[in-house]
Amino acid sequence: MSLRIALIGYGLAGSTFHRPVISAVPGLRVTAVVTGNAERQSQARSELPDARVLAHPDEVWSAADDFDSVVVAAANAAHVSLARAAIDAGLPVVVDKPLAVSSAEAAELVELARHREVLLSTYQNRRWDAELLTLQRVLKDGELGRVHRFESRFERWRPQLKPGWRESNDPSAGGGTLLDLGSHLVDQATYLFGPVTSVYGEVSARRHDAAVDDDVFVALAHASGVTTHLWASAVAAQRGPRLRVLGDRAAFVAPDLDPQEDALRSGRRPVDDGWGEVPEASWPSIWAGDEQRRLPSAPGAWARFYELWRDALLGEGPVPVDPGDAVTSLRILEAAAESARSGEVVGVHGAVH
Repeated sequence: MSLRIALIGYGLAGSTFHRPVISAVPGLRVTAVVTGNAERQSQARSELPDARVLAHPDEVWSAADDFDSVVVAAANAAHVSLARAAIDAGLPVVVDKPLAVSSAEAAELVELARHREVLLSTYQNRRWDAELLTLQRVLKDGELGRVHRFESRFERWRPQLKPGWRESNDPSAGGGTLLDLGSHLVDQATYLFGPVTSVYGEVSARRHDAAVDDDVFVALAHASGVTTHLWASAVAAQRGPRLRVLGDRAAFVAPDLDPQEDALRSGRRPVDDGWGEVPEASWPSIWAGDEQRRLPSAPGAWARFYELWRDALLGEGPVPVDPGDAVTSLRILEAAAESARSGEVVGVHGAVH
């Protein structure tokens, strides 16, 4: 018998990055989709003919016994209110990143879930990107020696603005590149290299008439001694390497981004043969001076998040991502924004991890 999932929101996130991944995991089934948009309702009925299509989240809360979990894939500004309602209904909930628009709201939500003893996690699917999984293997084997710098980029070339909340100038909407792509970048850095003691940020709006930031650089000092440099941009006409990691024995370079996003956008599914496999031309390398050694890439595995969520629902393991990690990431992003305003490095009192 499959665990029953109510998916709230059926825009790009819900229909492309959650629904196909959930459906690929044995033991999970989307049994309801919530969207008030008529076109998306029609899409949901076509893609999930056995699921209920509901117009309002209240229809989930009033029938809470019909579901085992909720997934919130709505706009950022709605994350907290929807997650709070799920927790109040006693329903374990996954919230798409970022968990909240502010760290204060996120911390309150985490505390509520703990107090009510309801499972809560946030969809940091990019912990299961191919290049990150390959790097973890390399770090475990000690091939780089002592790491002193981690460089990570999500750079895109999107010179034209798109309408919608993601590029709205309303701070409560939770738009902008720092919060969007920065949530992934900071999560990956702290996941790999631990607590952060200080933050420096450069946050800019470079496109003509841009209402929110679209070009970001963030530097993190980790308590472990690693320095992290993060780039996120919508205006990178030429992209740098996806990852570059420098150690005292060797360096790791991954040239390209994990293929799963593009595959999902093109209609492929995690149940397809060869899912997550990286073309040989995009395999990472180990460098030592002029010496290069190509590494077969691990395949990307976003479905692993929902496999772990299923296990947590069954009482067979922890949630895939501790929601406290999302609070940490938001505090770091807020420190980066403060640094960009002041031009100063912002210290973190007590290492944030």
